[in-house]
Amino acid sequence: MTYAETLDYLFTRLPMYQRAGATAMKKDLGNIRRLLDALGNPERRMGRIVHVAGTNGKGTTCHLIAAALQAHGHRVGMYTSPHYRDFRERIKINAAFIPEENVVNFVDRHRALIEEVAPSFFEITVALAFQYFAERAVDWSVIEVGLGGRLDSTNVVTPVLSVITNIGLDHTQFLGDTLELIAGEKAGIIKPGVPVVVGETQTETLPVFERIAAENDSPLIVADRDFPLEYYPGFPQPPGYYTTAENAPYHEPVLPDIGGPHALKNLNTALATLYTLANLKKLNFKAEALEKGLQNVSKGTYYVGRFQYLQRSGPTVLADSAHNTEGLRPVTIFLRGIKQPLHVVLGVVNDKDLTTALPLFPPTATYYFCKADIPRGLPAEELRAAAVGYGLSGEAYGSVREAYGAAVAAAGENGFVFVGGSVFVVAEVL
Repeated sequence: MTYAETLDYLFTRLPMYQRAGATAMKKDLGNIRRLLDALGNPERRMGRIVHVAGTNGKGTTCHLIAAALQAHGHRVGMYTSPHYRDFRERIKINAAFIPEENVVNFVDRHRALIEEVAPSFFEITVALAFQYFAERAVDWSVIEVGLGGRLDSTNVVTPVLSVITNIGLDHTQFLGDTLELIAGEKAGIIKPGVPVVVGETQTETLPVFERIAAENDSPLIVADRDFPLEYYPGFPQPPGYYTTAENAPYHEPVLPDIGGPHALKNLNTALATLYTLANLKKLNFKAEALEKGLQNVSKGTYYVGRFQYLQRSGPTVLADSAHNTEGLRPVTIFLRGIKQPLHVVLGVVNDKDLTTALPLFPPTATYYFCKADIPRGLPAEELRAAAVGYGLSGEAYGSVREAYGAAVAAAGENGFVFVGGSVFVVAEVL
């Protein structure tokens, strides 16, 4: 098969959550274990592993961790999902995408196994990633959970450190309708004796993590409690965030080259992870490597789609893939502070709770409602009709590109265009 034919097979023959939604979900680890057993258990040969779960920020946290590890001179495999434009974004080593021929050869070689096991798209992608990292003998693997934790296909690894960024009400149809229930599912990645970093102190969820960590005899580190960050405004040193925690191996300000309203929480979680790895003697920590890595996240790890300025003028265009209430809230607060005429290109998937998302958006903006080119996308006219009830006015468009073109044209030289609501909407304008 050619690469295009291989992708067509993966996308159309295998159940794919990002396109089909709940019907693509597999609720146990049987398939991934069968696949990995047949492949010789590559999950045991992926170097040291950092396993990252959470409702929001887990992808960004993975990129921050990987960038720092790379700057320390390590060969770092990173698995994240979903992808924006190229399937191979999911599987990278030091920012380089898995080669097309590796994808083709894997599917060709294991076609009979795939037909026998009948895995989901996500399951076969995880197996491909793990096999690739094992074959390339990476030093570290930074692995992002897809959905949940306990039953996620990535949850077959034994990491040196588990990470849970935060907990919010997302995917409640799978994970539960309370923060405590969702935390229990995310905490499913905690392994016996393996330390766990929790990014954010939350009243409802911290007791859940404390209980499950204790049951597993796993040391618990809470990033904003154990490694709190303060901001240094600059002069005579450069500005940045630093911690005064006594057990941190580094106390000088650091500032990554990525920003946005989520930056502080994600940086706090990533630094707590790196400092913990250093304290555990799993990482030969070097201050200059940390600084270098964090200043090269965007290029060094191929970081796109998250609070990304596509252009800075004529008009300003910002894209962000936050898609649930907790992720959208700080972004929409930022948008409410924009002084320029604001134009919002907005699309969502059909299982999102619009009653909590739409009230967050500023009613003073002009809206360009659209549907991403996936089956799960909510029709633009349905989104427009729902938005009217929250004081959001605008027109429905036939495609993301049409909506984006109309917004840029209307914004002119001095306007501000925001594109968001869904990873899939953002992907179509990158």
